[in-house]
Amino acid sequence: MEILEEKPINIAELSTEVAKIKKREEEVNFRVGKVDEFLAFYLKLKPADAKAMQAELEKLSIPRLRDVHIHKLIDLMPATADDVKMVLEGYTITITKANCEQIAEVLKKFKKE
Repeated sequence: MEILEEKPINIAELSTEVAKIKKREEEVNFRVGKVDEFLAFYLKLKPADAKAMQAELEKLSIPRLRDVHIHKLIDLMPATADDVKMVLEGYTITITKANCEQIAEVLKKFKKE
């Protein structure tokens, strides 16, 4: 097996890929079943909403914010600027307080309680 491409995806995009696998395969394997259970429990966002959120976050043009960071923010949906900063502390990236607030505002638009 050869890896052709490696790119980050969020949970909503993963659900779309799992649906394609389930449609293609008659009987899914153990791993796909476990991932499907995980998605049923944790997925709170529609794929279209995740794509729109990704586009809005990219439109902010925040320096040093990459796809992997954007997908992590979409997965975790931090509510405040401090939460955004906490999520991004896991990476070697520094984001200003103003940019964290912009990110939090975009995420609040899509958050469903």
